[in-house]
Amino acid sequence: MRKGFVVLCALALFACKKTETVPSLDETVNEDLATYTEIASLNLGGVGSAEITTYDALTKRLFAVNNGTLNKIDVIDMSNPASIKVLQSISMAPYGGYVNSVDVNNGFLAAAIESTNKQAAGKVAVFNTSTLALVKEITVGSLPDMVVFSPSGRFILTANEGEPNDAYTVDPEGTVSIIDVQNNYSVKTINFSALSGQAATLATKGFRIFGPGKNFLNDIEPEYITISEDSKTAFVTLQENNAIAELDIETATFTKITPLGFKDYNLAINATDISDRDNAVGVLNPWKVFGMYMPDAIANMTYGGVRYLFTANEGDSREYAGFSEMKRVSALTLDATAFPNGATLKTDAQLGRLNVTTTLGDTDNDGDYDALYSLGSRSFSIWNASTGVQVFDSKNELDVKAKELGVYDDARSDDKSVEPEAITIGRVGSKMVAYVGMERVDAVAVYDVTDPTKPSFIKMFKTGDAPEGVLFISASKSPIQQSLVVVSSENDGLIKIYKANKL
Repeated sequence: MRKGFVVLCALALFACKKTETVPSLDETVNEDLATYTEIASLNLGGVGSAEITTYDALTKRLFAVNNGTLNKIDVIDMSNPASIKVLQSISMAPYGGYVNSVDVNNGFLAAAIESTNKQAAGKVAVFNTSTLALVKEITVGSLPDMVVFSPSGRFILTANEGEPNDAYTVDPEGTVSIIDVQNNYSVKTINFSALSGQAATLATKGFRIFGPGKNFLNDIEPEYITISEDSKTAFVTLQENNAIAELDIETATFTKITPLGFKDYNLAINATDISDRDNAVGVLNPWKVFGMYMPDAIANMTYGGVRYLFTANEGDSREYAGFSEMKRVSALTLDATAFPNGATLKTDAQLGRLNVTTTLGDTDNDGDYDALYSLGSRSFSIWNASTGVQVFDSKNELDVKAKELGVYDDARSDDKSVEPEAITIGRVGSKMVAYVGMERVDAVAVYDVTDPTKPSFIKMFKTGDAPEGVLFISASKSPIQQSLVVVSSENDGLIKIYKANKL
C-alpha cells in the first residue's frame, strides 16, 4: 500500500512538472533597448555587396547576399559577434543572375536567384549550411525577390515580382511559389487568377492596376512575405499595387487582397516636409497631398488572439522606357477648384518639386489633377490581419526622430523622405520589439510593440549607407545568449552588428 502510494505521488509530480511552462531564454534575458551600440562592422566590398542577411544558429554563420563585383553569398563567422569575418563564398553563377534574398531553417540555406533574363523563370537554390553543398535547385516564378521558410520548416515561399522589361513589351505574371521541402522540394507557382473577378471592387478601395493594358495578373507584383507561426497562412505585400494579399499555404490559394488606401498629409498629425528646396531642413507642415502606403517588408505577430501585420511603407514607382508614371507637381495642371492657389503651390519651395503618380488624381477625367498622390507614407503601419483596419501608423515620427538624431536627408523631402524599407520583430525579455530600417537616413528605429495597438518609440541608431536588410537574432539562437541586430547596407557594403546592455 505504502509503496503504491509513493509511486502514485511520484507519477503525479512528474505529470505536474511536464505541464509546467518554462520561460525561454528569449523571455528571461531582459535588455535596455535604449542602449543599442555597434559592436562590429565588416565591409563586403562597396555598392551592392551587402543586401540581405540570414543567420544559422547551428553553425553560428551569417549568410549575406553580395551582388557587388560577383553574384555570390558570403559566409561569415559569427561565433564571436564582436569580431566577424568572411570564411568563404558561394557563387551564384551556376544558378542565374542576381541573388535577391536568403533564409535559413534547421541547417538549410535557401537563396532566391533571378534569371539572367529578368523576365524568365527564376530559381531557388538550397544549400547545406555546414558543408555548403547544393541540396536542391528549384525553378520558381519570374524575378523571385524574397524567399522565406515557414516556421515549421516544411515550406519555402518566394515572392516572384515579375517586373516588365524596360520597353514594357514583356510583363510576366506576379506569382508566389510554394516549395514543399518534405515532398522532395515539389513546387507550386500560383498567380492571382482566383481573385481576378474582384478587380473592379478592389479598384474602388484603392487597389492599383495601372500598367499598360492594365492586366490584372501581369500587373500584380509581389514584394515580400511573412508567414503565421502555425505555417498555414502567408501575407504578401503587393507594393506597386498598394495592397496585401493573403495566401492559404496548404491549398496554395490566394484568399483575399486588402487594399491599404491612402494617407492624408493635410492632417496636422501627418504633417511632412514636402520640398527639398524650401531653405529649411525637416520643417513639417500639412499639405493637400495623399501618400500611398505601398509597403516593402512585412512582419506579423499575434496579440490577444488577434494577428497583426507590420509594414514598412517605402513606396515604389514604375519608371521604364515604355511606361513611366512619375512627374513633379510643377509639370502638372492643377484643378482650379481643388487648388485655388495652384500657381503658388507649384513653386519649388512648396509642392513643385514633389514627385507624384500620374495614374491617380484626375478624378473627373478632364485633364487636370483634382488630387495628388505621392509614393509611400514615410512611416510604418500596423494592420489587423483579419479586418484590414489600420490600428497604428507612425505618422511623421520617423521624420521627427531622424531630425533629432541629425540624420534627416532634406534632399529626399520631395520624394519618399526617410524611406522605411525593412521591418522585423523579435522578443527581448518581456517585450516584443519592432526594428524599422530607413534607407534614406541610414538608420534603424526601435519600437516597443508588446501591445501592437499602442507602440512606443525607444531609440533610433545610425547604420551604414542605405540599410537594405535588418535581421533580429534572438537570445536563444545568439552565440552570446543575448539578442543581436544585424544591419546590411547596400550603398557601402557594410554589415554592422548591434547589441544592447543586459538589465
